[in-house]
Amino acid sequence: MVGRMEVARRAGVSPAVVSYVTNGSHAVSAATRVRVEAAIEELGYRPNAIARSLARSRTFTLGLLVPDSSNPYFAELSSLIEDGAYAAGYNVLLGNGADSSERELSYIRTFIDHKVDAVIVCPSFDFSQGFDELEKMKIPSVSTDRIWSQSNIPAVVVDNEGGAHLAAEHLISHNRTNFACISGDDTRSLSHNRTTGWKQAIQQVGIQVEGNHILHEDFTLTGGWRATMALLEQDPGVDALFVASDIQALGAIRAIVDSGRVPGKDISLIGFDGIEL
Repeated sequence: MVGRMEVARRAGVSPAVVSYVTNGSHAVSAATRVRVEAAIEELGYRPNAIARSLARSRTFTLGLLVPDSSNPYFAELSSLIEDGAYAAGYNVLLGNGADSSERELSYIRTFIDHKVDAVIVCPSFDFSQGFDELEKMKIPSVSTDRIWSQSNIPAVVVDNEGGAHLAAEHLISHNRTNFACISGDDTRSLSHNRTTGWKQAIQQVGIQVEGNHILHEDFTLTGGWRATMALLEQDPGVDALFVASDIQALGAIRAIVDSGRVPGKDISLIGFDGIEL
């Protein structure tokens, strides 16, 4: 394997100058930099990542913790985050927390052990210990998709309540009369806010929402199917359905078909997220 000494000899500089170029730790003349970079390219030299990290006090690595990267929403989110990180010169370590506090904490400790420069996390129901450990190690972190109310960590989220309100208005515009909602766990802010926005829009036009017309299920395709089948069994006359996640909405579409109805004709349906599927 080619080392720093070989690069230095080829470029006619000292090994320290090679380090200055690869680490960016000292100023180097343009002519010298060109010679060193040419030697690196010619010899195929790869600087030691650990040494570079020590020199810069940075690893140019981010930790990304999501609930489930097989979910199309989180798959697309992870891909976009990775693209943005790569464009900025960073690599991404990905962990699937599976909404398990124990599993999430294990990944956070792995990120810390790998000395990541920062962490992006979609937190579960109880992520307090994870954020405590990140704060203790002074690792910058940001929450996305979900707000963790028990921490001052910055969050990047969509307008869940406003988006659900718009979705309900769209259903109302189709002259539907029997409305229902399928959402996730209502103890989660994301689910609660989407349900609230939908309910407010429905009530503003004088339509009362029956309690049994709001169902809470897993944010999965199976969860959407199961909730829709239960809904149509208790009230076959439902003709407008707001589903608080697209992956649930795909399951709801399957359930509508399985019940002998036509999606978009017998039952108007709208999901939330905007995934490609």
